[in-house]
Amino acid sequence: MSHGFELESSNANANQPPDQQVTGGLGVVVRGLNFINRSIVNLSMGAMLLTALILTYSVVTRYFFKVPTDWQDEASVFMLIGVTFFSAAYVQSYRGHIGIEVLSSILPPLVNRLRLLLVDVVSAVFCSFFAWKSWTLFHEAWVDGQTTSSTFAPPLWIPYAMMAFGVSLLALQIIVQILVSLSGGNSTKLKSGTAHEVAP
Repeated sequence: MSHGFELESSNANANQPPDQQVTGGLGVVVRGLNFINRSIVNLSMGAMLLTALILTYSVVTRYFFKVPTDWQDEASVFMLIGVTFFSAAYVQSYRGHIGIEVLSSILPPLVNRLRLLLVDVVSAVFCSFFAWKSWTLFHEAWVDGQTTSSTFAPPLWIPYAMMAFGVSLLALQIIVQILVSLSGGNSTKLKSGTAHEVAP
């Protein structure tokens, strides 16, 4: 299996996504996308902390004060949905999604690069389709005024919007990495010197 921690640590920019070193117009796009990803990750960390506080508050009030709450579960789930999908593009920028590399050690370098490019293309197509369906769900929930079935009944467009935005950002990240690869950029360099496979 592969993960982002295998990225070459001897590089002076080891704490930056590999694509950060791309130059030209594509480099501007890459760095802009990386800025967005980092900002969203910082927001996601705050959401994780807030989720922990909400659940702790719920347990304390229910156990010690016998005051049940009906909003904490859905509020926490909504935030976790946002954290999961918002962070996906950031993880992808480091190629940190889990990938199986059974073939990487036995295929010739050229064939392996083509295989990785194919994986990226398939991943981009899948994520683009997923994003389109997510925006469709968001539109339906917005127009129909859909809510959850609980007494709290928050609108369903909230999680659908977070899911749609996160997957759209992930699809964009993969497409940018494909363009970097096709332009000769070094977006998949590992400590071992081999590229690794990405699974969205």
